[in-house]
Amino acid sequence: MIRSMTTAVNTMNQLQNQFDIIGNNLANSATNGYKSSEANFHELLYQQFNNDKADTAQRQSPAGIRYGVGAALGPAKMNWTVGSLQMTGRELDFALTEPKQYFNLIMPGEDGEQTVYTRAGNFYVSPVEGGNLMLVNGDGYPVANSAGQPITFADNVKNYNMLPGGVLEVTNNDGNVQQIQMGVTTLERPNLMSRLSSTLLTLPDNVAELGVAAGDILTEMNGANRNRISMENQKLEASNVNYEKEMTDLINVQRSYQFNARTVTLADQMLGLINNIR
Repeated sequence: MIRSMTTAVNTMNQLQNQFDIIGNNLANSATNGYKSSEANFHELLYQQFNNDKADTAQRQSPAGIRYGVGAALGPAKMNWTVGSLQMTGRELDFALTEPKQYFNLIMPGEDGEQTVYTRAGNFYVSPVEGGNLMLVNGDGYPVANSAGQPITFADNVKNYNMLPGGVLEVTNNDGNVQQIQMGVTTLERPNLMSRLSSTLLTLPDNVAELGVAAGDILTEMNGANRNRISMENQKLEASNVNYEKEMTDLINVQRSYQFNARTVTLADQMLGLINNIR
């Protein structure tokens, strides 16, 4: 009975982790640029008890019993499909239409500034010293250009336009035109990235321990690679969360949790009967 309870409790703990994954997906179903996560269960170690060799009776069932100790949730993997595009009509909204391509942001860290990556292209302008404007995201982090520097321009902007190859064209009121190459990076092995928030990714701290180099994970879209950038203006990429699938998975996980909880209850009742035998 103790083993039955242990097996059920092990599985319930893992089911709680899947609850968290599904809940996070549902909470970000309306977050621009969010990529859903999913994970599958794997069977833990088990023991095989075979029938006595002297037992020659014919059976339809397997010859023996296999005792397991529950199931474990595998590593969570992100779904990298492109979400639907939403027309906004706003000049500083951008949507990347190729999977695994990400905008570059500059984020302050403990060891100085670091580059982080996002698919959320709803950008804004913030005044800086010298009477200029800086392109930032909703959290105020600077958007980087192809050289890894913050994108800045004069404050007398008339309009913004996106050219092929991820080139931001800024037209001033005096007719001057400035063309800026936006920083875009392709995540070749995105499942190795660390998630800072619902839409921000960064390189993990243990890249060397993973047996890979940063160049194996990231490809900077500079030079000839800029022709591969696919970006649209005045649009935003919606979350790729499949609401119906997430709700179905939530119901299935809830039923599995209830089943394992019932197993613990039955095992406890049987232990109580055994202890009351005189």
